Amino acid sequence: MTPAEGPRALGVDIGGSGIKGALVDLERGELAVERLRLETPQPATPEAVIATAAEVIRFFDADGPIGIGLPAAIVGGQVMTAANLDGAWIGTSAETLFTAAVGRPCTVLNDADAAGLAEMRFGAGAGVSGVVLVLTLGTGIGSALFLDGRLVPNTELGHIEVRGKDAELRAAASVRKAKKLSMEAWAERLDEYIDRVDQLLWPDLIILGGGISRRADEFVHLLTPRPRVVPAGLQNEAGIVGAALRAAELPAIRAEATRRGRRPASGAR
Repeated sequence: MTPAEGPRALGVDIGGSGIKGALVDLERGELAVERLRLETPQPATPEAVIATAAEVIRFFDADGPIGIGLPAAIVGGQVMTAANLDGAWIGTSAETLFTAAVGRPCTVLNDADAAGLAEMRFGAGAGVSGVVLVLTLGTGIGSALFLDGRLVPNTELGHIEVRGKDAELRAAASVRKAKKLSMEAWAERLDEYIDRVDQLLWPDLIILGGGISRRADEFVHLLTPRPRVVPAGLQNEAGIVGAALRAAELPAIRAEATRRGRRPASGAR
């Protein structure tokens, strides 16, 4: 690291269609180098996904913390869900598997929680108090919930029921593409989903992330929500930034939890 460089960590964002990684400038909250993206293997078994993620990690050949966002609920280090992964993930210890594969400690957290952490620190949620909900719109719908800046981990709100289906099966960005929906038709579905979530949580702010956030000017104005809705400031890089951020800050989080005589929350693992 040259004198001009700030502290860095490696972030990896594992999605249903792509595995993306980059070194992150932790002071600026931005990618320090061009990211590398590889296709998510199908089926997305633990062995196949870990091998691809390890390839991304080794590409950067960098020291320092490694953070990995995985599209699953992570409780006590254990994978609890696998909606957009192979079911063989459920019950595995993700951190143990990734650490063994790359030979260095890895921090694993829910991918939407990672994106939310980045948005709350560096993006559209910076300095916002109250209830903030970050929704990542991609292969599925991820969610990250914050109360006065503190993460409530593993909310998985993409799986609430709308019209008898998982919400993400109706309103994820991938559905718009697969069904060849116009932006207006897809926005109507998204609007209905946001209204359902609003009735459950009454957030003060909703931040829309994922790759589709780059096209926010094409659909956000079509929405009719009660709370304020804005596009993610970091767009589709938020997951990488947030994973790196959590990996770098985790030792301090665990030390504080130990000082207070309690275990860190599952999202702080």
